[in-house]
Amino acid sequence: MMESVGMYGLCGCTAKNKMRCDSRWEITASEAAPTSAYSSPARSLGDTGITPLSPSHIVNDADPNVSEQQTFLVVVAVDFGTTSSGYAYSFAKEPECIHVMRRWEGGDPGVSNQKTPTTILLTPERKFHSFGYAARDFYHDLDPSEAKQWLYLEKFKMKLHTTGDLTMDTDLTAANGKKVKALEIFAFALQYFKEQALKELSDQAGSEFENSDVRWVITVPAIWKQPAKQFMRQAAYQAGLASPENSEQLIIALEPEAASIYCRKLRLHQMIELSSKAAVNGYSSSDTVGAGFAQAKEHIRRNRQSRTFLVENVIGEIWSELEEGDKYVVVDSGGGTVDLTVHQIRLPEGHLKELYKATGGPYGSLGVDYEFEKLLCKIFGEDFIEQFKIKRPAAWVDLMIAFESRKRAAAPDRTNPLNITLPFSFIDYYKKFRGHSVEHALRKSNVDFVKWSSQGMLRMSPDAMNALFKPTIDSIIEHLRDLFQKPEVSTVKFLFLVGGFAEAPLLQQAVQAAFGDKCRIIIPQDVGLTILKGAVLFGLDPAVIKVRRSPLTYGVGVLNRYVEGKHPPEKLLVKDGTRWCTDVFDKFISADQSVALGELVKRSYTPAKPSQLVIVINIYSSELDDVSFITDPGVKKCGTLRLDLTGTSGAAVPARREIQTLMQFGDTEIKATAIDIATSKSVKVGIDFLNY
Repeated sequence: MMESVGMYGLCGCTAKNKMRCDSRWEITASEAAPTSAYSSPARSLGDTGITPLSPSHIVNDADPNVSEQQTFLVVVAVDFGTTSSGYAYSFAKEPECIHVMRRWEGGDPGVSNQKTPTTILLTPERKFHSFGYAARDFYHDLDPSEAKQWLYLEKFKMKLHTTGDLTMDTDLTAANGKKVKALEIFAFALQYFKEQALKELSDQAGSEFENSDVRWVITVPAIWKQPAKQFMRQAAYQAGLASPENSEQLIIALEPEAASIYCRKLRLHQMIELSSKAAVNGYSSSDTVGAGFAQAKEHIRRNRQSRTFLVENVIGEIWSELEEGDKYVVVDSGGGTVDLTVHQIRLPEGHLKELYKATGGPYGSLGVDYEFEKLLCKIFGEDFIEQFKIKRPAAWVDLMIAFESRKRAAAPDRTNPLNITLPFSFIDYYKKFRGHSVEHALRKSNVDFVKWSSQGMLRMSPDAMNALFKPTIDSIIEHLRDLFQKPEVSTVKFLFLVGGFAEAPLLQQAVQAAFGDKCRIIIPQDVGLTILKGAVLFGLDPAVIKVRRSPLTYGVGVLNRYVEGKHPPEKLLVKDGTRWCTDVFDKFISADQSVALGELVKRSYTPAKPSQLVIVINIYSSELDDVSFITDPGVKKCGTLRLDLTGTSGAAVPARREIQTLMQFGDTEIKATAIDIATSKSVKVGIDFLNY
């Protein structure tokens, strides 16, 4: 990017909170024509021109105009996961008690059910029917011909990560191949959690609990792009958790941040240390992966009846070893994605600062399921598997449930084979489809590791199961290796391994082998609930996260005086005798720049023509740092501020009328405001990534 008031005559806010601006530069913002995201702000010019008035970049820890924080009786956090979901809550008057939701109906052998599967069932008329185990079991019990009419969806959260051009109209595909609006499905799911939580709260309190008493927290992966985070908020509004007018009632929390907040409270008896750097709880590191985790699981099993967790209002022992400036990595490995975040401690309060922008990718435990599906395609043929999923969707779900429980039994030192029950309809349908038996297919395939057992099961050797984990685990380790090579990440003290997939001994062993000599590797005992509990703590005290990294570069589209030889000729626009350079991207903040929570960037402008009746400022974003023009590749429009300048008599308006433009950063939401100082009229807009 050019220096200060440099080559393109930008108004010169450098990334380092300095601003120099020369009032000779006239800057004009105007409404882009709706036909194109890249419409020049100049084409309708003359009527909306503005020029800067010695602007200033102001850094505030909080916006002084923000009213006192609303108080809520209870915080309810929803962990909306790819494979499983749940909620937990805490009353503001006893924040040390976190209650995990009551037991779900249903459940699978070998799988703990403190959360419920993220599955949803709609009736043939597309009305909400059920969620979780109830949805899965009802769907499973339907007659196959009837099941085809119902809309069953699972693992649909990944669509928000994988869709490049996410909008409010993005579709999901149900198991029967029918399309349904993603926003509706997410809203149905959140509405279900809202009803369940309010009912449980009312039962516990002995009186009706109102939604207005609740602060909601929804967790999302840190690596999600801004449109996906906004999509989750829109779905929550549609579900009635909060409203745009009362947006503070809902916090969108980043999963690794939530985990980080919980980990700082850990006591020694609440964690397992894997690394070879030290023995903990009397275990040497070689014992820890197996024995330590087995003991922890037993401890969790005993505590499962008790759903209330005490979080002591102290800093845990591990945390107390951290000093000002110490760094640690949170590896949040869930069903769909793996999120890596680097935090740094800021004393005295122990606030968290995000040191390096979140990275990661689609390397969740679903990757193991895909490998299993690929193995089935290799044995039985891709054409058969595709047909089976469409023709017998409920039986396919059954097969994947059977695989899930065996997947959880995989371990580095396992020697006996793992048996996966094939549903009867799989065996039956295969015979009709191919004209020979499943057993015949296994014999003919060149897959040595998988045999057929006479009890109607696939018998997999431990090596075969481990091979299914390998691509996903390799991706996680490779990503961590890349991260550890970044200068910001050198000298990391701890690595916290959290999320549902962190329960997998194979992943634990791989992380220990690769990084045990670099830092101490810590796993909280109830690792699958870490994010949920941390999200509750975040809702009780949102100020604990102090500094984040901006995922995008933000700026406005402006016009500058055209300078011969510096500006591209195609950007020249002559208006009323003045030569303008059009389409200039005036940067407010850069991608990966540190942003304090609530930080304000403020600029002042004045109308180029005293007779002007309206000012329109378009806001743009880009993943790149080096942006010169709003027409550059990857620049997207994400907001418009339209300020009406009518309603004041000429006498009351100073000759150089001040229009302030403010952008407030730091939360997962970003707000922009324009204020006419003469009339105190103002307009606000939330940055919008879904509707432009």
